Amino acid sequence: MDLAKALVTDSQPTVTYFDNTFEEAVALAREARNYIVYQDTGEDEKLDAAGRLVVSCEAMRVTARVGQIIAWLLVQKAVHAGELSREQAAEPKYRLAGQKVCAEEGLVADEKIPLRLAELLERSHNLYARVQRLDAMLDAVA
Repeated sequence: MDLAKALVTDSQPTVTYFDNTFEEAVALAREARNYIVYQDTGEDEKLDAAGRLVVSCEAMRVTARVGQIIAWLLVQKAVHAGELSREQAAEPKYRLAGQKVCAEEGLVADEKIPLRLAELLERSHNLYARVQRLDAMLDAVA
């Protein structure tokens, strides 16, 4: 079954796919939280004020991406559970948001970005791009 068609039906494989993606997003959120809370303060001390600002902004970009991904996946779960109609889920307020900030790759190549944060940025960007494609599929089948 084509994934675009599966998005608008209640097929089990799609629900499983969303569950796996949801688990991946929650795990990434947990890793991002741990990075933000327990980040190596020694890394911050090596940076000037501008560098610390860049690191803070990019950490918030990870948080924004993961938050938008989880919100979108929860809407899809609600549709598959019959709690929300497909038409309701297609409303702008339920679609993947934050594309101006979240779809942008950011400053991963910047030498000021700690390696762990660069990894979180890349993984969150890749996951956001996957979900962005799924969200676009909803328009294709509508």
